[in-house]
Amino acid sequence: MTDETPRRRKIEPLALPGIEPGGAAAEVARPEFRWVRPGTLRVDENYQRNLSDRSISLIRRIVADWDWRRFKPPIVVEVEGALDVLDGQHTAIAAESHPQVTEIPVMVVRAESREERAQAFIGHNRDRIAVTPTQLHAAAVAAGDPEALTVDQVCARAGLRILRVSPGNGAFKPGDTMAVGAIGALIGRRGAMRARQMLEVLGKARMAPVSFAAIRATEMLLTDPEYAGEITPEDLSSVIMALGPEGERQAKLFAASHGIPLWRALGITWFKRRPRGRKRAG
Repeated sequence: MTDETPRRRKIEPLALPGIEPGGAAAEVARPEFRWVRPGTLRVDENYQRNLSDRSISLIRRIVADWDWRRFKPPIVVEVEGALDVLDGQHTAIAAESHPQVTEIPVMVVRAESREERAQAFIGHNRDRIAVTPTQLHAAAVAAGDPEALTVDQVCARAGLRILRVSPGNGAFKPGDTMAVGAIGALIGRRGAMRARQMLEVLGKARMAPVSFAAIRATEMLLTDPEYAGEITPEDLSSVIMALGPEGERQAKLFAASHGIPLWRALGITWFKRRPRGRKRAG
């Protein structure tokens, strides 16, 4: 379920042991904001990455979905009267490739030597925290994305809860999940109603957390011709709950010894514990 109440917090200093200010804040000149033509920017190939297929795909997406509200100014340094890009070459190339973008803002920093510039490049690419799929999902829900809203609704009806971040102590509660990609893919393959029925099996089993492997294993047992009809959703929930974490431990050993994916091994492990002697469902 989505929460319509806006939640905001002020930026405040973080008072934690071991956080000490560095001297560079006082020693290095503050950055300067400029508007420039993107075609005037340069890339130092001695330490910058060459364009890969993924880079080209990213640039295509930036051009196609250009939105100033999502724009991040490239970080550049002045070298021999020109501006070299330290961070943001994909943005700069996309801007130069867009016929309606003639100028972009950049932040100009000071770095006198190539070594300093290379170190700054390393810092920009190291000192960042990647946005997780679950955080992107939460943002998509807030933006009203139909697919994200469907995933949220299916999970809520199945008794699952999508977490934004993993619990710090690893103490997941029954029904917690971070497998948002697997859930979206399941909905894409089976439709919202059938996906909800499968996820409900895991919710009723009180899995903690509901993993990618568990989702794929459940789908296999309820849809694969080799297994479908041999175990009911109710019995599957009972088996999963009875085995608990031991089921995944056994599955890991089985997957390693037979060279198969964990999700398939997990499904087989659960299937072996099904109630016997019942007629195959219709």
